[in-house]
Amino acid sequence: MTDPTTASVPTAPSTRSDGAAPGRPVPDTPARSPWPALWALVIGFFMILVDTTIVSVANPAIKAALDPDTNNLDNVVWVTSAYLLAYAVPLLITGRLGDRFGPKNIYLIGLAIFTLASLGCGLSGSLEMLIAMRAVQGLGAALMTPQTMAVITRTFPPDRRGAAMGLWGATAGMATLVGPLAGGLLVDGFGWAWIFFINLPVGVIGFVLAWIFVPALETHPHRFDVVGVVLSAVALFLIVFGLQEGEKFSWAPWVWSMIAAGVVVMAVFIWTQARTKNEPLVPLDLFRERNFSLANLTIAAVGFTVTSMTLPLMFFVQLARGLTPTEAALLMIPMAVLSGVLAPLAGKLLDRSDPRLLLVPGLLMVAGSLFWYASLMNVDTPIWMFLLPSAVMGIGNAGMWGPLATTATRNLGPRQAGAGAGIYNTTRTIGSVIGSAAIAAVMQARLSANLPGASDAAGEFGGGTLPPFVLDGFSTAMAQSILVPAGVILVGVVAVLFLRRPPLTPQR
Repeated sequence: MTDPTTASVPTAPSTRSDGAAPGRPVPDTPARSPWPALWALVIGFFMILVDTTIVSVANPAIKAALDPDTNNLDNVVWVTSAYLLAYAVPLLITGRLGDRFGPKNIYLIGLAIFTLASLGCGLSGSLEMLIAMRAVQGLGAALMTPQTMAVITRTFPPDRRGAAMGLWGATAGMATLVGPLAGGLLVDGFGWAWIFFINLPVGVIGFVLAWIFVPALETHPHRFDVVGVVLSAVALFLIVFGLQEGEKFSWAPWVWSMIAAGVVVMAVFIWTQARTKNEPLVPLDLFRERNFSLANLTIAAVGFTVTSMTLPLMFFVQLARGLTPTEAALLMIPMAVLSGVLAPLAGKLLDRSDPRLLLVPGLLMVAGSLFWYASLMNVDTPIWMFLLPSAVMGIGNAGMWGPLATTATRNLGPRQAGAGAGIYNTTRTIGSVIGSAAIAAVMQARLSANLPGASDAAGEFGGGTLPPFVLDGFSTAMAQSILVPAGVILVGVVAVLFLRRPPLTPQR
């Protein structure tokens, strides 16, 4: 077997992805390690993840600055949902773009868009402008993300991808540490806009390193299903808008009609994909492979859970308990440190073990930590106790991200790498965007149930610590809300029980 530090990038004659004339063979080049390329790509992936976690910590500050006159939490949640929606829809095609024009080229374009949109976010003077710029950020992130997984799939041998995915998982773990801490420090010290300005130097460094180290891989001609993209975009928008704004409009009949229409359009999209024989946007035959299907179902549950859990938790510790953004971020340190340290070890173990041995306990620990959080979310719990479920979640995360990605992509061939990575990341992001919309609706519903009439008291949730007479009701509402992601992650536990252990190549 080839050692992962010396696995060579494919050098067979192919079509160049660096702008050379189509059909010209790529000259043979000396074999080189794929690790520098992966490290260069990880910088951009890290920035995407950090940006998501930074915003979750900064949401109360953004609401206080740009939407101070209402108590409707749906408005500020659109800062996250717009990003995720614009991220999810193009993922179905950006993996194919990487196959067609080269993952390096598409990654660099996405990184440039993401970095420039970060500047626009920081300069936003209204909530509407910030939401629009976040949508542009999502487009850039959609161009970048599949290329990272495609490079791993195409440059690392199957029996060594666990180590590479371990780095991918460790990156997610470190992002959960750096994001909240950086967000807290930047919001407290300079203001919420700096959570976006910080992306500018990181984006420039990541661009230069990717330009130097990421190789030009073989390209494959593809057709692009524009109708499929439109149908999936319309379906997701109708579902997400209906879920997120339903409470605001008292779940009027037109809201339910919008959600139902979204489901119908999604069904039409799936039907058209099944009937499209010449490169459908979603190759449904990929789902005949059991592990790919179950890993996609599980990553949707994971995306829903990870995105939705942070909103009620951050609102609770900042508004009900009076923590600053930095202090709130410090509560996440055990999760981030343990996840970052243990994820590479989990990746190496996965190369020689049944994925269920990591995934089942990992997902159960994440679920358990969320139920634990819910039990602690009241005004009498000592703040230090929130460090305990954070540690449990960190251990669970280490056995979740990398093993799932490896299991989903292990059996994909080079020609399927872009489509498979695109589908996997789309599924994760669809879970995230539905989670963001759903948690906004649940939070607003539980606030209305526990604090009748609070939505009419403008400005009460605009920033700072809440007045004493609403603390108990607000805390109960946030605790009840976090039970939703706790229940959803249990769906993932059931799914991974049915995974099939893939054939593993003996290691040297």
